[in-house]
Amino acid sequence: MDTVPDILKVSILGRESIHCGFHLIPYIARTVLTTLPASGYVLVTDTNVAEFYLSAFEKAFSAEINKLSSVKPRFLSRVILPGETTKSREGKADIEDFLLLERCTRDTVILALGGGVIGDLVGFVAATFMRGVRFVQIPTTLLAMVDSSVGGKTAIDTPAGKNLIGAFWQPEYIFIDAAFLETLPEREFSNGMAEVVKTAAIWDETEFTSLETHAQLIHNAVRTPSVGHAGRHISTRSTSQSLLLSVIRGSIYVKSHIVTIDERETGLRNLVNFGHTIGHAIEAVLTPHMLHGECVSIGMILEAEVARGMGVLKQVAVGRLVRCLRAYGLPVSLADQRVSRCPGARDLGVDKLLDIMRVDKKNSGPQKKVVILSRIGATYEQKATAVDDVLIAKVLSEAATVKVTSLGTQHVKMATPGSKSISNRALVLAALAQGTCKLKNLLHSDDTQVMMAALQELKGASFAWEDGGETLVVTGGAGTLQVPTAGQEIYLGNAGTAARFLTTVCSLVSPSTATNAGTATVITGNARMKQRPIGPLVDALRANGSEITYMESEGCLPLSIAPKGLQGGVIRLAASVSSQYVSSILLCAPYARKAVTLELVGGAVISQPYIDMTIAMMRTFGVIVTRDPGTDIYRIPQGTYVNPAQYAIESDASGATYPLAIAAITGTTCTLENIGSESLQGDARFAVDVLARMGCEVVQTASETTVTGPKRGELKAIGEVDMEPMTDAFLTACALAAVAQGGEGNTTRIIGIANQRVKECNRIKAMIDQLAKFGVQTKELDDGLEVYGRPFNTLTRGASVHCYDDHRVAMAFSVLGTIVPDTIIEEKRCVEKTWPNWWDDLENKIGLKVEGIELPRAESSTAATSGIPSPAASASVILIGMRGSGKTHIGTLASTVLSRRFIDADAYFEAKHNIGVREFVHVNGWPAFRAAETENLKEIIQEAGTGHVISMGGGIVETPQARDLLKNYAKIGPVVHVLRDIDEIVSYLGDETARPAYGESITEVFKRREPWFAECANYDFINHITVDNGEATNAEISRFFKHITGQPNLAGNVAAGKRSYFVALTYPDVIPALQLMPDLTTGVDAVELRVDLLRAPNALGAIPSQAYVAAQVAALRRATSLPIIFTVRTIGQGGAFPDNSERDAFELLGLALRLGVEYIDVEISASEKLIADLAARKGFSQIIASWHDWSGKMKWNEDVVRSKYALSSRLGDIVKIVGKADTLQDNFALHDFVAKANLQRGAKPIIAINMGVEGQMSRILNATLSPVTHPLLPSKAAPGQLSFAQIQKALNLLGQLPARRYFLFGNPIAHSMSPTLHNAGFEVLGLPHTYELLETVNVDEEIKATLAAPDFGGASVTIPFKLDVIPLLDKLSPAAEAIGAVNTIIPVVEGGNRILYGDNTDWLGIRESIRSRAPSVGAPAAALVIGAGGTARAAIFALQSLGAQRIYLYNRTTSKAQALVEAFPDTPVKLIETLDAWPAEGPAPTVIVSTVPASATATDSTNPGAVLLPLALFDATANGVVVDMAYKPAETPLLLLAKSAAPKWARVMGVEVLLEQGYVQFETWTGRRCPKHVVSKSVLEKYFATA
Repeated sequence: MDTVPDILKVSILGRESIHCGFHLIPYIARTVLTTLPASGYVLVTDTNVAEFYLSAFEKAFSAEINKLSSVKPRFLSRVILPGETTKSREGKADIEDFLLLERCTRDTVILALGGGVIGDLVGFVAATFMRGVRFVQIPTTLLAMVDSSVGGKTAIDTPAGKNLIGAFWQPEYIFIDAAFLETLPEREFSNGMAEVVKTAAIWDETEFTSLETHAQLIHNAVRTPSVGHAGRHISTRSTSQSLLLSVIRGSIYVKSHIVTIDERETGLRNLVNFGHTIGHAIEAVLTPHMLHGECVSIGMILEAEVARGMGVLKQVAVGRLVRCLRAYGLPVSLADQRVSRCPGARDLGVDKLLDIMRVDKKNSGPQKKVVILSRIGATYEQKATAVDDVLIAKVLSEAATVKVTSLGTQHVKMATPGSKSISNRALVLAALAQGTCKLKNLLHSDDTQVMMAALQELKGASFAWEDGGETLVVTGGAGTLQVPTAGQEIYLGNAGTAARFLTTVCSLVSPSTATNAGTATVITGNARMKQRPIGPLVDALRANGSEITYMESEGCLPLSIAPKGLQGGVIRLAASVSSQYVSSILLCAPYARKAVTLELVGGAVISQPYIDMTIAMMRTFGVIVTRDPGTDIYRIPQGTYVNPAQYAIESDASGATYPLAIAAITGTTCTLENIGSESLQGDARFAVDVLARMGCEVVQTASETTVTGPKRGELKAIGEVDMEPMTDAFLTACALAAVAQGGEGNTTRIIGIANQRVKECNRIKAMIDQLAKFGVQTKELDDGLEVYGRPFNTLTRGASVHCYDDHRVAMAFSVLGTIVPDTIIEEKRCVEKTWPNWWDDLENKIGLKVEGIELPRAESSTAATSGIPSPAASASVILIGMRGSGKTHIGTLASTVLSRRFIDADAYFEAKHNIGVREFVHVNGWPAFRAAETENLKEIIQEAGTGHVISMGGGIVETPQARDLLKNYAKIGPVVHVLRDIDEIVSYLGDETARPAYGESITEVFKRREPWFAECANYDFINHITVDNGEATNAEISRFFKHITGQPNLAGNVAAGKRSYFVALTYPDVIPALQLMPDLTTGVDAVELRVDLLRAPNALGAIPSQAYVAAQVAALRRATSLPIIFTVRTIGQGGAFPDNSERDAFELLGLALRLGVEYIDVEISASEKLIADLAARKGFSQIIASWHDWSGKMKWNEDVVRSKYALSSRLGDIVKIVGKADTLQDNFALHDFVAKANLQRGAKPIIAINMGVEGQMSRILNATLSPVTHPLLPSKAAPGQLSFAQIQKALNLLGQLPARRYFLFGNPIAHSMSPTLHNAGFEVLGLPHTYELLETVNVDEEIKATLAAPDFGGASVTIPFKLDVIPLLDKLSPAAEAIGAVNTIIPVVEGGNRILYGDNTDWLGIRESIRSRAPSVGAPAAALVIGAGGTARAAIFALQSLGAQRIYLYNRTTSKAQALVEAFPDTPVKLIETLDAWPAEGPAPTVIVSTVPASATATDSTNPGAVLLPLALFDATANGVVVDMAYKPAETPLLLLAKSAAPKWARVMGVEVLLEQGYVQFETWTGRRCPKHVVSKSVLEKYFATA
């Protein structure tokens, strides 16, 4: 018989009802049965927990019941589905029905065994069943143990939000069995630790300090299973177990104490909601992909930042909170990869989150209730504090703007944060030293946090906090370091200083005797860190005997460092790139096996002041370094650092430049303490060496610097300044130089900063590119740049500064933003690297107003499951492929489509080396060229990693080093393999002479490189330019490259309140059917390619080859612009693909991703690992997670459907569940299921249908991507499929698609083609609408009555009513306002009210006519508009949208034309007086639009009043487009002239423009694409018949 376990009890509401211990199941059964007598006990748990513990509970209760001498009670169990979706009205009713079925009475005791969902749900059942029965909480997750089980809150979720219906119902007992945590996934354990950290943060600093210090021990308690019930008794309890139980009990105690005082949450109990106000909003968007504790963890940091912004909380507390949460594996930022890869991540906008917070039951009125920390362990108020939305929005926003305000003559006195350089050196020195050191003024930032975490991983030191976190107590390890736990990498983010220092620190590590230690230390970082150089340091250490391996790219992180110790002796180091390499070796040299002589070689040493700083600090810690006079040779003795009792860290001199620069640029005064002439830092000279020369008054003492700026606008350009001693400050100087005047050309020439190209970004290029946005010109130099200043009030307002995740870029441009209005600083959080509270200090200390800015988001789909986040939409696109595959042509067009710069690697190479590629190879040979080419690739990635399209040479994959660079880049951005038929390439290269000969056959080269291309690329683009004369290829270039950069061609009708459809192609080969595609796709939103049905001619197997499938996709792209649904349906799911070929199926699905297919249908019956791997690579494609039940046994109201829905929702972007109907009632059950599913917050779009004839109603009512068939298809893809037109007619009969009337308003309109256009479209699509003419003398009562009619669907407006109708409308589109005319009226619903919206589609007709006829025109260098009426306005607006660089305007009446020029002040319109010649500075137009009647133009002098059209009007050598808006005749004088004088030009008739704008109207009104092939045929036949 078990002895009584050792229990820790906690009192709540006057009762010791919380019992804590290990292995308590027998104790629970005994205690419940003896103290809570009942006729029955019902244990409710979920399937996950039941698998581990249900049997043990049944045995324990059975054993204890058998001991009872009285009437033996019943013990029942109910197992339900896991997950938040079960915590619903339906889930509650299911348990209640079970209780009633089992005849449970009011004396029943209910036991809730599980996590928070089970506890909340079962508790609410107990609160209401029989008007309240007793219940017991037995939480199995850490989160439930410390949070949801304590306090008596019970609730269920509703579509309106979480926990909105519930009751306070206290449990009789809460049993905390910490042994349950041993089977808890580690992520769930971390999830619970968020609440533990939260409780300590608001209540108990001592407990918080313990959590900071003992993270590893606490983790060990659950990572190591307890054997033989170890821990049940104190005598068998390990140190880790005792610590864990103490932490849990301590957290529970705080909550119990608060609940006892404030059970009903009227004030004090609000405190336990720290992190929840924002965290719950995040959770509402990201659930179920992010856990509650993970969202609260992020919420805690954001709410702590709110407190910091209020001036209530110091940054030291925020830093401690960040470090503590990270120690338990929790996310602390919305930028965390775990957040960014969630499907809902793009919905985490500021407005969305604030909107969710409004309905949070903790909020009252318009303000948000936020728990505000005042320090670790205490809150600002003993309740939640009301906080204005604007402050929360500032914290949540990803960008910031500094409002330009007058600071008057203010004198700011402040101190900057501790120096990053000194902080990192002090951490290394104190950790390597013996004894204890108290570090004062340590910088609390990302960089120092990763340094501390790394030193702890190496077990090199221990850290503790004093003075509320103001002092860090470091107990050094005297140089003793260990290899981290096996599989544990040291992640450094983008912390370059930490990476360089730790490379040598890790070389000091000795082999570990720990059983779980790894064999080497691995240090790694983020994508940018993996591009930053570390090679010279590694070379020096390797030469000294260290064993260091590059794990990815040569010369960059990640590194694997063997534990061999540092040899010592003579070490030669190239120090011309970074002084941090030198400091790294200096800091570690005393612990080498031999005294070190460090020789610096390879050119001038960079940043000598930082080396001097390191030596000075080493002296303070007891090691004296000597330097041979007149040399760069340093001698470091062996020894052990000795920690001084205290070390004060100087303020950051680089950071100090920003507030001083604000004083300089705004004409105010700033005094900085703790930075003066005796500083160790070179940047402390900035005030004297730069600001004083710019006209500032500078006073500097040994420890203080004061700067007073001249009057605003009077900074002086200073000519040349060598900033080599203070390189990091050059960005601040650039910001000031942008507005500095005087000297020769207002020039500031900054030199000595070449090393800034290899910092967090290429800072020199960053400043050049971003200053250009302000209109500031610059010139790049070998070791710096020139900045040409301008008056500050002439700089471009509203510039949006890209910061490259570089803190110095952000802070430098915030200086410029103080005098240039509306400047936006993107990536505002990058300042956390060195000055986390920069934006708060700007407002609270300097007096500038800072506002948050929410940036527009690229259209994208993020990964639905674990894995790598989708590639950044702004990442540059790299093209690889054989020479002759079309990379340059495709890249040029792609760059135009994306509005990006194009880089041709060959041109880059030739510009850099001043020699052609062919000649270089001839002189130097192929190996030298390959090495130079690889170096170029590395440079291009560093300098142009965002916003470019880059075409690489065909042989870039020939070297392993280049392949590594490409493969690593493919993890963060698109690498596209351009494929072209090899025979076409051979034919093309036969005539090409610019590149050197291969020396072997092209085919052999192709065979060798093909696997390398596939290995390096994450996308494939198939170039079929010779198949279709380029037109379809150009359209596919636009679609494909927009897709991979975050603008996917997704079906717009997949949205709430809309209906969408796809046609399922059932061909074994789609190519013969391409000519039918316009008919097959009529009305639908997407095309499904049934890959399982594809069969190549003469193919024997059931699995089509990847090459065949790729060809099929490429062929389909040539025939339709609709998105593709890529489906590999298995036999078991109703398809033809073998069930036992899962990996083959996923290889084909992977191919779909590489081809940029929009939708991938993935069966959830497949391996979850394979699905997760696929989702991790999906980029901007979307996954349709599908389940088909062909048995007919599935019922829509059963648990199995709910579980399939939950799984599909978790794995996919769109849910697809298909059943089979036997009765009409099955369709009603389906409809009810979908209605309930759509009520859930964050519900995914759902495709839900029943197969069979009986299921056709479900196909009619399904709203999302209903599969349809077509009479021209060889067979239906599934039984019961209907055509698109059949469904529309059925919807009309069911009252779901009411008939609408559409009109044309105008006079005269009897011969209009519009009724033919629209009615033909309605008929083909099966829509019940009609289009009629309404000809009136003026805009009268008849038109007003028509607009007000309930069946009014929309109207076209033509002359003379395009202006007269405007007063009848409620709102105009931007286009209609700019053009000044309305041609389209649309009734829309806004805010529940019907309004009339006026638009202008004329410009869209013009634009599409140009773009579709000559896509190669792109953004025309010049265009011409003839005429100055209303249609000319539309033409200018269209050309502006095309990006025309210059628009010539010609009109016989100059004054009217001048008025039109003035109407478009921001458009480059130039008035011309003749059509015979073009302005000297401008090119000839490649687009001409005539907006005057045909009768008003002539090609000869026979019509003296007409505009004479000369032959010189057309550049006959160009591929241009001429559009004549005249409706008749079909061939106007302008079009006839183009036909004879410029046969290469595309000619567009006025009726064709009418068609294009009509297509837009049709889709705007109906939400369906107009069937152009049918409509255009009908209209043109009638047009030419009446011409």
